[in-house]
Amino acid sequence: MSPAPSQTMPRAAGPGRPKDMGKRAAILAAARRMFTSQGYEGTSMDQIAGEAGVSKLTVYSHFGDKETLFAAVVRVHCETQLPDDLFDPTPETPLQERLMDIARAFHAMVSSPEAIAGHRMLCTPQLAGSPQSRLFWEAGPQRVHDAFEQLLQRRIKAGELAIDDTSRAAGQFFALLKGQSHARQVFGCHDGSAEAAAEVEAHLEASVEVFLRAYAAAPAAATGRVRKR
Repeated sequence: MSPAPSQTMPRAAGPGRPKDMGKRAAILAAARRMFTSQGYEGTSMDQIAGEAGVSKLTVYSHFGDKETLFAAVVRVHCETQLPDDLFDPTPETPLQERLMDIARAFHAMVSSPEAIAGHRMLCTPQLAGSPQSRLFWEAGPQRVHDAFEQLLQRRIKAGELAIDDTSRAAGQFFALLKGQSHARQVFGCHDGSAEAAAEVEAHLEASVEVFLRAYAAAPAAATGRVRKR
């Protein structure tokens, strides 16, 4: 019996000719569709190669193994929905406006069919606590958390926020944004009506307001100093 593909294929791309970025994009798109529709365990590298219209060797050459490909799919999805420049505001951008931009983009990302499918998939007994769960976390939620924490730190230095623990505050912000809407989507009972969309916007505005009430720095002129927490 021949060795399993994961034992015969290289785990990482080595030196050589530059990779075909068009094929890489096709592989990522195919993997996203397959993971969303069939789950992680139900998707093979052979299937992804067929869906992308490339050879299995090409898939392995670009990504090394299924775990690496899965993490890349998550990372690209997050970077597309929440690009780095969204977390790098100019001083002219009001803090509340910046937070609302991030809130809308984050909620749209976690509400996408791919994200909902991924959430459900990682809660299954097969993947809960698996290395794939950690890959997902590090490629997606952890990146967003770290980028937002850096934004908070910049705004603290600018005197707009008063936060002792920026990591905790970042986690609180995204937990607020998910709210009941995300839970309803995960359970498959989300209302996609225009009224529901308006309610989401109202929820995001209220979440940003709550966050600012908790962490906005008190005006120095009114208190004589920046509020400590």
